[in-house]
Amino acid sequence: MKDKISHISIFRSADKGIKMLSIKKAKKLIKADPTSDLSKILAKLVLSLESDVSFQVKELYDLDYEEFELALDILREWRIDQYFMSKAKIFDAAFHAQALHPILGQ
Repeated sequence: MKDKISHISIFRSADKGIKMLSIKKAKKLIKADPTSDLSKILAKLVLSLESDVSFQVKELYDLDYEEFELALDILREWRIDQYFMSKAKIFDAAFHAQALHPILGQ
C-alpha cells in the first residue's frame, strides 16, 4: 500500500489527549483520503457490517499490520456496539411494557 506513513500518524494520533475509537479513526482516514486503498477497504468493511452485505475477508490481508489491526478493532467495537444496542432495545421494550402495565413495577 502506498502512503502508509501518512496513515500511521493518524493511527497513533489522539484528539487532544483522548484516545480515539477505531471507528472514529476509520472515519477520519476515509474523510482525509477517500480514494486510498485503505479507505476503500475500511469503507467496504463498515458498509458490509451496517447493511449485511458480504465482504471479502481476503482484502484485510492486503493491509499492513497496523491497518489490519485497525480493521480488527473496528470489528470488535462493532460487535460491542451491537451488544449494547440489543440491550437498549430490550430495555426500551421492558420500559414500554411497564408503562402499559404498571403492575410489572411491583
